[in-house]
Amino acid sequence: MIYKFNNIIPVIDPSSFIHPQACVTGNVIIGKNVYVGPGAAIRGDWGQIIIEDGCNIQENCTIHMFPGTTVLLKENAHIGHGAIIHGAIIGKNSLVGMNAVIMDNVQLGDECIVGALSFIKTDDIFENRSLIVGNPAKKIKEVSDQMIQWKSSGTQLYQQLPEEMKNHWEACEPLISIPTDRKITYPNYKPWRKNAD
Repeated sequence: MIYKFNNIIPVIDPSSFIHPQACVTGNVIIGKNVYVGPGAAIRGDWGQIIIEDGCNIQENCTIHMFPGTTVLLKENAHIGHGAIIHGAIIGKNSLVGMNAVIMDNVQLGDECIVGALSFIKTDDIFENRSLIVGNPAKKIKEVSDQMIQWKSSGTQLYQQLPEEMKNHWEACEPLISIPTDRKITYPNYKPWRKNAD
C-alpha cells in the first residue's frame, strides 16, 4: 500500500515493483528497477527515504529514521530479508544480510557486505569494500572481487524481478492437487552452485 503523510506522496518510478502487502509512506523516493517485497515497511514520516535505481528491499524489511534524517540507499543496494535500516546511508552495490540491523548515522561505503544478524551501532562508519559481521559489528576483512561478483549477480536477479512480477504475477486460488503437466523453471544462478559449469 502507498500512503501520503502530511500531504507528501511517495514518488515511485513506474519500472519498479512494490508488493501490495508492503507499506510505503510519505517522503519516499524510489528509483528505477527497484523491488520491494511483501511485509516491507518504508516509512518516510519523520524524514526522507531515497532508494536509488536497482535496489531491492526484501520481505519484512523496515526502513525508518529519527526526525529530520535522510535515509539513503545508493544504487544497487541489496537489503536482505528482515533487515532494519534506521537513519543510515548504504553505499553503492552494498549488501545488508538477512535480519541485520543498521542504526542511526551509520555510513557504509560502496561495495560493503554486512553479514546476516549483524548489529551496526549508531555513528559507525565503514570504508568501501568492508566485510562487516557481529554484534556489535566490526570489519573483519576486505570484500574480494569474487564476493562482489557474487553479490552483483544476486542483485541483477532482483533487478529483473520487477518486470517479471508485472508480467507474470497475479492473485489466484490454490490448487488442491499437483497437475501432471506442471513445469517449473528457476533462474540460472551459477554463483550459488559449487559445481557450476
